[in-house]
Amino acid sequence: MKTTMQFDFIVDKEKNTITVKREFAADRQLVWDAYTKSDLLDQWWAPKPFTTKTKSMDFREGGHWLYCMIDPDGKEYWGRMDYKKVNPTESYAALDAFCDENGEINPQLPRAPWDARFKDLGENTLVETVVTYNSLADLETVINMGMKEGLTSALENLDALLASLKK
Repeated sequence: MKTTMQFDFIVDKEKNTITVKREFAADRQLVWDAYTKSDLLDQWWAPKPFTTKTKSMDFREGGHWLYCMIDPDGKEYWGRMDYKKVNPTESYAALDAFCDENGEINPQLPRAPWDARFKDLGENTLVETVVTYNSLADLETVINMGMKEGLTSALENLDALLASLKK
């Protein structure tokens, strides 16, 4: 990754949002594919040393992605992304949740809409994702769970994956 690549992680406690702006050294179609195809997501979504395993994915409006992140000891942490709106290679909106292996949502943990937008920057692509929480408490819960550190690690995984796919 070039040192000039943009990476912003902005927490707005008044709006209960996290905005992530991340530039990648790949064209928009490849970056879009990495965010929307389970075989690619499985290679980068989880922060190291975790791995990702997709149980099911139907990337379309009304579809969902059911996956788990697995720690080195084999413990599984399940997540679900329900896709609300899809505008191919431009943007998607989804509702994220923690869940069990059957996709049953855990009401004890925050659920939040994600709005992801993909923008051409010549040979690079900028992905801007805004995650909106219901309350400041929900926002602080995910921050305290290590969202910034985990996401930073996962996006570094994506850098490596994109570099390998461009060869």
